[in-house]
Amino acid sequence: MSQLTTAHPEQVTYSAPVARPAPSAGLVRIKYGAWLIGAAFVLLGLVFGIAIWQFSTAADVTAVVGSVTTVVGTIIGAFFGVQVGSSGKEAAENGRAHAERAARLALGKLDPHAAEDVVRML
Repeated sequence: MSQLTTAHPEQVTYSAPVARPAPSAGLVRIKYGAWLIGAAFVLLGLVFGIAIWQFSTAADVTAVVGSVTTVVGTIIGAFFGVQVGSSGKEAAENGRAHAERAARLALGKLDPHAAEDVVRML
């Protein structure tokens, strides 16, 4: 229902647009991870092409490509390591919040004196 009418036909009120939900953190991680991997492959391809064009010996090409591959691999590994740690922390925080809600609900069902005793024991 996008249009609501009132007692006065010339006065029209429109409903507010519905906001789209924000993307989840996991979806954002996957999106940025895919972009990072794609950019790394493009960079390594460019470095490999330039190294083959500039150097004539295999040892020189290997040295240049190996140096860049080491740095890019380290950066990508660190990115995904942080993402895995972040998702683990998020899961732990959700579990803690759920346990806290359950404990509060359980304490709310107890007799006030018994609840005070339980809180003191914690």
